[in-house]
Amino acid sequence: MWCLQLIFLSAFFLVSMTSESHDAMEGDALVIKCPPLTYVRVTWYHTETNKIIPAEEKGSRIFSLERFLWFLPTSREDSGNYTCITHYSNNVTKKFHISVQVHPEKQAICFPSDIRYPNETGKGRIVCPTFGNYKNATIVQWYKDCKPLQGERYFEKDQYLFINSPTKEDDGYYTCQFAYTHNGNVFNISATRIFISNVKYSSLSPQILFPKENDVVEVDIGATLSLKCQARLGIKKPPIDIVTWDVNDIPVEKLGFSRFREETFRFEGHNKEYYRETTLFISEIKKEDLQANFRCVAVNQMGHTKATVTLQLKAQWNYPSVLMIIGFLVLLIIISVSVVLYQSFRVDIVLLYRKIFQPYPVKDDGKIYDAYVIYPKSHTSEANFVENFVYQILPDVLENECGYKLCIYGRDICPGEDIASAIEKRIQKSRRLIIILTLQSIHCEDLAYDQHIAFYNALIQNDTKVILLEMEAIGNYEQLQESLRYIIKQQGTIKWKEMPTGHPQSSNSKFWKHVRYRMPLAHKTSCSANAK
Repeated sequence: MWCLQLIFLSAFFLVSMTSESHDAMEGDALVIKCPPLTYVRVTWYHTETNKIIPAEEKGSRIFSLERFLWFLPTSREDSGNYTCITHYSNNVTKKFHISVQVHPEKQAICFPSDIRYPNETGKGRIVCPTFGNYKNATIVQWYKDCKPLQGERYFEKDQYLFINSPTKEDDGYYTCQFAYTHNGNVFNISATRIFISNVKYSSLSPQILFPKENDVVEVDIGATLSLKCQARLGIKKPPIDIVTWDVNDIPVEKLGFSRFREETFRFEGHNKEYYRETTLFISEIKKEDLQANFRCVAVNQMGHTKATVTLQLKAQWNYPSVLMIIGFLVLLIIISVSVVLYQSFRVDIVLLYRKIFQPYPVKDDGKIYDAYVIYPKSHTSEANFVENFVYQILPDVLENECGYKLCIYGRDICPGEDIASAIEKRIQKSRRLIIILTLQSIHCEDLAYDQHIAFYNALIQNDTKVILLEMEAIGNYEQLQESLRYIIKQQGTIKWKEMPTGHPQSSNSKFWKHVRYRMPLAHKTSCSANAK
């Protein structure tokens, strides 16, 4: 009977002699994990006193929680042996002995030689020991041989430190220092392990395809934005494949902002090249984002590479200023078009104005005639074309149709009058001087006195305006008098032979329009209505 009880008790209390040891710095937090993964219940004891370590109570420094034993923080007297007993559903238990050694903190020593975790022999990646035991812990700093790590060769991600293209010079002691917050209290933890680089690498380093370094993206405040980062990480799937976004060197998952979110997918190219694309979604752009650096980081076993993106506001239109500029440009265009149209059609515009508004001429200017006509006289008894033009065509159009009053030598100077005195008086009483230019006028001596009086009034006294009618092509005008050449240079001539259309006696022809344009206002303004 006694033997049967012993056999039964042996089956009920199956004892394991498994043991572990943990070293910690005085004042650091320490969390010890009971090894089994499956169990029903875990009980923690002080091995020497056989006292149960209870669950956390207010003010507790040492307490148990499921498979974990907590020291918040450690003290020198915590050194000793602890036992965790796991209870299973089949009434079987296992016992695990765990030794804890708390080392005093010494100046100029970043970690005691006893506080070491298993060596890391790998491909440029070092895992921070025990980091996973602390929920929501944050890496504060990595050290190599007690010196802080800095530089582009190092990249941190969660509990990992990645070394870009490690060599033998990177071998040594690596210490991760991280912080853990519990019930509002912050505790420090440090853990050290040796890294030995002994891996042969392939020649395919990570490459970010887009974005490019220092890319600038234009945004609007309050708008949404998606930033894609695509990287080639190797041939087939490499042992390490990470493509992620940082904001001001802080990983997105640690920002705690709900407006930032990452999505990732993987794919292979034609030559079995392995790609990974991660998209950063920003639900609402804020002003502080314009000062932030958005950095994409791609990591594989060869190392890591980075590409930084910044945001800037889209060009904002100042609508009042834009409308003012547009209005000014429209006004400038209207003025320019108006000037061009006026220069091209000023003759028609002025004549149309006179026809519509019929402005009255000045009546008290002391003038009797609207124009005095000077022309070369024929030396033959036969009437030439110029005299026909002067005595027939010119009066028909300007006098009969348009109501002008002309003074024509030979028609309006009475016989017996002193010719010189009569010419001078008629010219002084005329508002315009019409000079007929022909080849004959170049050498005609009969016009010398007429021209002398006309040029004296036009150039010296500035009293009478001149209208030059070029009835024949004269050429370059070099053989004309200097005063006549000066007038031609100032205002040009109206050429009879250049009239493109219209009957010579039609007041709407180009020739007569230019003549009417240079004539003063007439009492009768119905040239268009009476035109033949």
